[in-house]
Amino acid sequence: MAITQERMAALHATNRRSTATSTGLLPDPEPRARAFTIVSVDDHLIEPRDCFEGRMPAGLVDRAPRIIEDDAGNEMWEYEGRRYPQVGLNAVAGRPKDQWSVEPARYDEMRRGCFDIEARVVDMDLDGVYASLCFPSLIAGFAGTVFSRSEDPELGLACLRAWNRWHLEEWAGPHPDRIIPLQLAWLGDPEVAAADVRVNAELGFKAVSLPENPVDLGLPSVYSDHWDPLLRACEETDTVVCLHTGASGWSAARAPGAPLELYSTLFSVNAMVTAAEWLWAGIPWRFPRLRIALSEGGIGWVAMLLDRIEYILDHSASGLGAWKGGDLSPMDGLRRNFWFCTIDLASSFALRDRIGIENICLESDYPHADSTWPDTQARALAGLAGLSPDEIRRITWQNASELFRHPVPPELQVPTAADA
Repeated sequence: MAITQERMAALHATNRRSTATSTGLLPDPEPRARAFTIVSVDDHLIEPRDCFEGRMPAGLVDRAPRIIEDDAGNEMWEYEGRRYPQVGLNAVAGRPKDQWSVEPARYDEMRRGCFDIEARVVDMDLDGVYASLCFPSLIAGFAGTVFSRSEDPELGLACLRAWNRWHLEEWAGPHPDRIIPLQLAWLGDPEVAAADVRVNAELGFKAVSLPENPVDLGLPSVYSDHWDPLLRACEETDTVVCLHTGASGWSAARAPGAPLELYSTLFSVNAMVTAAEWLWAGIPWRFPRLRIALSEGGIGWVAMLLDRIEYILDHSASGLGAWKGGDLSPMDGLRRNFWFCTIDLASSFALRDRIGIENICLESDYPHADSTWPDTQARALAGLAGLSPDEIRRITWQNASELFRHPVPPELQVPTAADA
């Protein structure tokens, strides 16, 4: 779940919880029965203390992000004189709900699966998740925005590349069958980012996290050709562009004083705005093989967007010429180039044919507050009841496997209990 630095500070002031309560974690849950093979396309990691050690240029080692402890005993990252607390709601897996909070969390208050890959695989096994794609946390920003906005660009680029190296070597490397490698892109120069994407594709990266609305970061619009070198590199290397809700810090929630619940409620609105922006920018037309995953946005809005675009093409937008996709309609562009990633398995599945069953992927969002862990299997079993075996297979793993080019072993592709 995305929380901007400004929003986090406001919530820190208004939602403080008593520090007198126990910080103990719950016992490990019992392993859940596996009804399906599941590939989760949106989980998160908490960078470990040594994330940048041994990966920075010699002259920049002393300026790399580092963990400090404040006078209250809170652990947080420090970078370029700024502090980045580990927001508690970003690491609630295994904690009692009455202890969920936006207060900063220490590493010893988190399940090791948040920051230790061996423990993460154990937690994936407990939950019945075969493979996972993991986004970063606040020290990087969901799309590397902290590093790309560094006061010293040389330092920022070095940190971003160090993060990518750590992710490939220490997070995805030990279990390449279980983790889908995700890179961060240098937003300060699309040509530099494009070159890195090409190199990283050779190293095994399958995806890149980009800000969904770059103008909210003071960066050029997707309506310009500014990002073309980067998008072209992604298209040519089959690197999936992941647009995570909140990565650019924008929210449809506008009123001062709005509670956190409003921001979370409107995640799907963020995704719809992003899809509409990227569509009307003509990106599916200009990059026909580009694959875009809308992370943590749900699917309930997709049919509404399709309906609205289809209608206005014959009415208020008729003859205006904004869409330059030739024979490709915006609706077809949405279905061909976009994948929709959902945690909720709710009533919107009734519209799966309108959305496109081949375009829906499943998320568990571990270890955030929205996560289905450790009951992803049970929730999927209930939410997918009534769907055909082919539909279930597509949503639970096949779409993700094909999208991210991440194979699932033949023995896990066999019919499951849900096919009976």
